[in-house]
Amino acid sequence: MPEGRLTQQERQQIAAGLADDLAYAEIARRLDRPTSTITREVSRNGGATGYRADLAHRATQRRIRQRGPASSRGPESVPQPYGRDAEAVRDYQETLTTVFMTSGLPKMMARVLGCLYTTDTGSLAASELAQRLQVSPASISKAITFLESMDLVRRERDERRRERYVVDDDLWYQSMIRSARSNDQVVETARQGVAILGPGTPAATRLENVARFLDFVSEALIRAAEQGREVLYTKTETTSDGTAKPDSDHRQTAIPTATA
Repeated sequence: MPEGRLTQQERQQIAAGLADDLAYAEIARRLDRPTSTITREVSRNGGATGYRADLAHRATQRRIRQRGPASSRGPESVPQPYGRDAEAVRDYQETLTTVFMTSGLPKMMARVLGCLYTTDTGSLAASELAQRLQVSPASISKAITFLESMDLVRRERDERRRERYVVDDDLWYQSMIRSARSNDQVVETARQGVAILGPGTPAATRLENVARFLDFVSEALIRAAEQGREVLYTKTETTSDGTAKPDSDHRQTAIPTATA
């Protein structure tokens, strides 16, 4: 397979493949590139429906120019363990950041979360985040406050009494519960409207239907999160083909229950 960055011609072929509704794997096969390369390229440049070859090429050139001055200041090719390719890890972190942004996170919050999730410890201090992302400590503080309010990160103190920001498995569970319960106020307000507008009237019926729907969805999400929580505490082992499967001998049975 060819090495190096995608050319403008290859990007045009990607755009043509997307227009023809080809799968990423098929586009990659035609370009003799890894499927992951196509996935990253499309994800960071507008997604399957918004990808434009010329815009993607200009964005890549701009990122290359921006990295030049950054490298002269000292950061930030972080040494990688396990024989990882530093550039591939950086590219993947950008892809993950794009996915977080697509899901609704502001850019800086998505960058911080992507940075934390691509560290083996899942934990970094504010100064480490600022250095890796080349932003000010104030930007990190604002992002952490936002992410903490959504239960996507938590704070802890290390042995040097430094505050560190952590992502761990249980945070996904807590965030899901928080998201499900965020509908409670909408449900309550909708039912107040039923009483005011008069039960059985068209407007009241519409609000009652909204309340019943959100109530049902929230309860289903909470039940699913409770049942699926064990997945977060199940270690995986890698099979011979490189895929991961649950290791039934290493499950933690003492899973804490959620408080109401």
